[in-house]
Amino acid sequence: MLPIEEVVSLSRLQFAATAMYHFLFVPLTLGLSWILFIMEAVYVMTGREIYRDMTKFWGKLFAINFAMGVTTGITLEFQFGTNWSYYSHYVGDIFGTPLAIEGMMAFFLESSFVGLMFFGWNRLSKPAHLGVTFLVALGSNLSALWILIANGWMNNPVGADFNFETMRMELVSLKDVFFNPVAQVKFVHTVAAGYVAASMFVLGVSSYYLLKARDTAFAIRSFAVASAFGLASTLSVIVLGDESGYTAGEVNKVKLATIEAEWDTVPAPAPFTVIGLPNDKEERTDYAVKIPYLMGLIATRSTDTPVTGIKDLKQENKARIIKGMEAYAALMRLKSGDKSPEARANFERLKKDLGYGLLLKKYAPNVVDATPEQINKASHDSIPKVAPMFLGFRLMVGLGILFLFIFSTSFYMLIRRRLSRQRWLLKLALYSIPLPWVAIETGWIVAEYGRQPWTISGVLPTHLSASTLQVNDLYFSLAGFMGFYTLLLVLELFLMFKYARLGPSALHTGKYHFETAAINMHSTDTTVRA
Repeated sequence: MLPIEEVVSLSRLQFAATAMYHFLFVPLTLGLSWILFIMEAVYVMTGREIYRDMTKFWGKLFAINFAMGVTTGITLEFQFGTNWSYYSHYVGDIFGTPLAIEGMMAFFLESSFVGLMFFGWNRLSKPAHLGVTFLVALGSNLSALWILIANGWMNNPVGADFNFETMRMELVSLKDVFFNPVAQVKFVHTVAAGYVAASMFVLGVSSYYLLKARDTAFAIRSFAVASAFGLASTLSVIVLGDESGYTAGEVNKVKLATIEAEWDTVPAPAPFTVIGLPNDKEERTDYAVKIPYLMGLIATRSTDTPVTGIKDLKQENKARIIKGMEAYAALMRLKSGDKSPEARANFERLKKDLGYGLLLKKYAPNVVDATPEQINKASHDSIPKVAPMFLGFRLMVGLGILFLFIFSTSFYMLIRRRLSRQRWLLKLALYSIPLPWVAIETGWIVAEYGRQPWTISGVLPTHLSASTLQVNDLYFSLAGFMGFYTLLLVLELFLMFKYARLGPSALHTGKYHFETAAINMHSTDTTVRA
């Protein structure tokens, strides 16, 4: 591997590692903040102390997770300057805008009120404290909104234009960036996945208490909130996942084709491959099991629009790479001093393919001198590996179906007062606590790896985006990040296990043990009326 390739690979690995560590904490913050609001709202409406204690207990776990999420998130933005300086120079005007708004609006809102939420119980009225909890939840989710607007622009760079005078992308329409359809779908899909993770966390820990026959009154109410909120959230994830597939079919055909291992363009409507083994070398899927028509309906919402296959997309990209060579030549003409109307018009006509021409920078120092062999290599690079996309997506979908089963069955058994006899369900909920994080991390791998070879789709290749760094420095910083983040993760797990095992009885010693005994004396089931 050449030094520059190693620098790019290590920079990608470092950013991916820190982002995935950070996103171990984010989903619980997004979802648990709304669960706290729901519990406290019931307390304000009913005046029952148990709902106040539910809010305080789950809030303690929220606080641990929130602190870790803030700590791990700060370093991500720094990496845009340290590891991806050319990326920051090239698109900083656009990408930096939503990140700046996130810091000024959402993060300050969230961090300002989180202290009041934890320490204002005896200083604020019930409605005022509920309002504070709502603002914390709103701030957490607004942070996700602005960050995902920035990420959505990377996948669908609207509202911006390349300026040959500055050699940078510049903002043209803030409205287009904010209302980017990819960003909007990505936001609602991501936060709904966070709600599922938080719901499974509360459901699983509550199941632990029910299995141990302790803190039953507390646990059954927490179980009720989590099962209802989790069921609604899982249905949202499924519906929004379908919408995400349709959006990908419109703006990122390569990502859609690799997710579905759609090697050839087939007559519409295309079949959906349920499972199989993608063979990148032979460009086929072995042992494929397909459902007729389904892929065409998901991707195009029609029965007569074909889904373009990978082989055809590769040829389309090759044609755009050749056009990109012309665009690069036109740009060099402008940079050499010929800014005549003819030269400007020629570049404007070709510049939409400039990014594809830049793919050749990996193989040819001078883009316009690229050989047919180098063009073929660049066109091959324009398609990410299919197997990770195909299998990762199916793992995510399979887990989503499992979550739907757990939440729907839990909710049904709860309202039918049969929960105490379903120990298998309680154990399943307990052991499933980590699975939403597996699904979420897999989803991010599919989303971000599927954009390769681009940092900005169709505009800036990844291999041109990295800073000029020393390989040894990257190894050192990567090891440092991994060690520090692993320590934070171990600390979070230790604190979570510690306070979850202590349980809500630690808030009021003996209170829930007494209430549980009373329930068991007067009922054959653990179901309690709110």
